[in-house]
Amino acid sequence: MKELQEYQKIVENKIHELDLPKEPANLYDPLRYFLKLGGKRTRPSLTMLGCSLFNVPGIKAFNAALAVELFHNFTLIHDDIMDEAPLRRGQQTVHQKWDTNIGILSGDVLFVEAYDHLSKYEGQVLPQLLRIFSRTARQVCEGQQLDMDFETQDVVSIPSYIEMIRLKTSVLLGAALEMGATVAQAGEKDTQNLYDFGVNIGLAFQLQDDLLDVYADPEKFGKQVGGDILANKKTYLLLKAFERASEEQRTILSDSMALANGDEKITAVKRMFAALNVREDAEREKKRFYETAIKHLEAIDVPSQQKETLIGLADFIMARDH
Repeated sequence: MKELQEYQKIVENKIHELDLPKEPANLYDPLRYFLKLGGKRTRPSLTMLGCSLFNVPGIKAFNAALAVELFHNFTLIHDDIMDEAPLRRGQQTVHQKWDTNIGILSGDVLFVEAYDHLSKYEGQVLPQLLRIFSRTARQVCEGQQLDMDFETQDVVSIPSYIEMIRLKTSVLLGAALEMGATVAQAGEKDTQNLYDFGVNIGLAFQLQDDLLDVYADPEKFGKQVGGDILANKKTYLLLKAFERASEEQRTILSDSMALANGDEKITAVKRMFAALNVREDAEREKKRFYETAIKHLEAIDVPSQQKETLIGLADFIMARDH
C-alpha cells in the first residue's frame, strides 16, 4: 500500500497548490474551501496506479488523476445540495456556508476545471480520455437520479439497487483505473479487465458501507451507527429483508421502520435483520464482487508483483472497519 499512500500525498499537495482565479471571490473561494476539507484521495491515486501497473510512471497520469478528483468533488458539492446536508467531513457544506446558487455554480466550475486538466494530453490519448470521462460523468448522474427515484418508490429490487450503486459509485473507480491504463497506452483487453476490477471492487466497497452502517464498532465508525435505518434508506440489507420476509415479518419490519424513537427503531430493525439472516447475505454478495474483481486483475498481462498494491487495496476494502 506504500505506492498508494505516496500517490495520495502527491494529490493532496497538488490540490492545495491548485491555481484557481481570485475573482469572482464568491465563485472560487468556495472551491478552495471545499477542496481543502480533505478526503482519502483514493480515486485519483487509482488513476496513477492504473498507469504504473503497465510500467509507465504514475505521475504521467497526474492530470487525468486530478480531473477524476475534481469531478468527484463536483459531485459531492451538488449531492450535499440535493441532500440538504449541513456538514461534509465535519465542516459546513458549501451551500450552507455561502448559499445554494453559489454551491451550484461553484460545482459547475469544478466540472469545467476537470475537463481543462484532461485537455493537457495530446495525440490519441486525449479523445480516449474524454470519451471515458464523459461516459462516466453521465453514468454517475444516472446513478444519482436512480437513488433519488428510490426514495419515493415503495418497492425496489436487489438488481435495481446493485445497478444504482454501480452507476453512482463503482463506475468512477473503474474509470479512474481505466484512465490510468489509457495514459500508459495499455492493450484494450488489459484496460477492460482493469476497469472491471475497479467496478467490482466499488460494488464490494458499497456493500461494506451498508454493513458498517449497521454493524460497525461505534468507537471506530466516526458517525452514528444505524444512520441508514434512521433515514429509511433503501440499502442492500433492508431490501433483502423485505424480499425474504413473510407477510407477517414484512408488517413487523414496516412497523419497526416507522418507530419514532431512534434507538428503538435501530434495535427493532436489527432484530429483524438477524431473524432473516440478511447480514450473511450481504457478506456473501460482497465476497462475490471481490472474487470477481480479483479474477479480472489476475487476467491482466503484467507480472503478479506489479498487482500487489491493487490486491492490497481490495483486501483493505473487504476488511475495513470505518
